[in-house]
Amino acid sequence: MRLLILTKRSLISIGFCLLIGAATAAIAITSTVRAVQTASTPREIPIYYVETDKKQVAISFDAAWGNEQTDTLLEILDKYKVKTTFFLVGDWVDKYPESVKKIADKGHDIGNHSNTHPHMTQMATSEMAGEIQACNEKVKKITGKTPTLFRAPYGDYNNDVVKSVNGCNMYCVQWDVDSLDWKDPTPEQITQNILKKLKNGSIVLLHNGAKNTPEALPMVIEAIQDKGYEIVPISQILLKGDYFTDVDGKMCPKETASTQ
Repeated sequence: MRLLILTKRSLISIGFCLLIGAATAAIAITSTVRAVQTASTPREIPIYYVETDKKQVAISFDAAWGNEQTDTLLEILDKYKVKTTFFLVGDWVDKYPESVKKIADKGHDIGNHSNTHPHMTQMATSEMAGEIQACNEKVKKITGKTPTLFRAPYGDYNNDVVKSVNGCNMYCVQWDVDSLDWKDPTPEQITQNILKKLKNGSIVLLHNGAKNTPEALPMVIEAIQDKGYEIVPISQILLKGDYFTDVDGKMCPKETASTQ
């Protein structure tokens, strides 16, 4: 019969292995708990488009830099009797107050695009709220109205950004149709970029400072209307009352949630 003789060195080796095993198991359990906690945290999603049976879509312009084309865009919109939404950065409001007033006077929505156009996901929640409120105050001082719509700079958001916007009693709005006008495609390409993704409740992204947007805008309006859509400001396309956004960012009436 062979006897198992444990030396001091063997005991130390066994103890070390047991310690490593216990540490590994603890790490695995901790990682699993964190994963479950993360998975159980609801994801806050902005409004990308709206659930509606109406053939309505909204056109929006982001204004952060430059103002050379704003008057031309407003003239074109007047010609077609179309109302849209302009998301303004607070710094832009400071530089072009007359344009801010003109946009409002012509009946277009004015949305909040932050005060300084930062990456808000890199900020503390108190700073996020400061960015939102500062722009709101600047717009209200000129127009007499506080914006109810917010669009995050660069489309960059996380749960804290959306919660900060909601905490200001505002709608956090993205877009589901990107014209890509900021890449300077041709007017024809801008129009096609929009048409191929357009649907009921869509929100279209354009920019007031993109090179070919003024030339493209009449084509865009006519093409959208030829498809039978009515163009309205975002405030008119949003649902009234309680709502939720699904995983795709579709704004849905709250009662839909209880039937799914």
